[in-house]
Amino acid sequence: MNDILFILFGVAPSLVWLVFYLRQDDHPEPKRMILKVFFWGMLSTIPALLLELGIRRFIGVLALPKEISFVLFIFIGIALVEELAKFFVVRWKVYSNKAMDEPVDLMMYMIVSALGFSALENIFVLFNLGQAAPFDHIATLAFIRLLGATFLHALASGIFGYFLALSFFGAKKRRHYALLGLSLATLLHGFFNFTILEAQGSIRFWGPLIIFIITILFISFAIAKLKQMKSVCNI
Repeated sequence: MNDILFILFGVAPSLVWLVFYLRQDDHPEPKRMILKVFFWGMLSTIPALLLELGIRRFIGVLALPKEISFVLFIFIGIALVEELAKFFVVRWKVYSNKAMDEPVDLMMYMIVSALGFSALENIFVLFNLGQAAPFDHIATLAFIRLLGATFLHALASGIFGYFLALSFFGAKKRRHYALLGLSLATLLHGFFNFTILEAQGSIRFWGPLIIFIITILFISFAIAKLKQMKSVCNI
């Protein structure tokens, strides 16, 4: 019975944020494309996790100081790997599709891919509770994931998607914008994970909250700006 609950409560946080973000799009994307990107975003979690395990072992072989190894794994082995995994789904499934006809579409598809990624990640986390886990533990963890990791994935990929959209406005700056977006998304992702795992006392709560507030304000600005650019965009 818990298996079904793990799946339902694992997917639920992503669906909540998916509905929220899709309502920000004045010209909704085809449902088939949304489902496709969400599904492949889920599947991208598997190779990402395998690659993370490989990087963790590689960093261990380097015999670096424990603190340095931990930071490298958090920012490169987890944050960078996962941001690239979510991006490759969009690069593969969306870039050449006629459904992407506005700058804001790219940002939205990045968020959809991220929410798919987070859905399977949530399921894995919930399964770790074990078959004997009571319902309230499952529901509580799912709610924490809703406001924490799932939201983080959407915000980080939203930032990446914004700069990817800007990159279409100038071929000379395309790589610079893409690299800047990836860097900011990775830093946001890494700092959030680092704060959750290492911070002590009130910083463990206020750190992620401040990060979220700043990022939410930026995402709101980014969506509004990309909507204004639709008449001059050439994707």
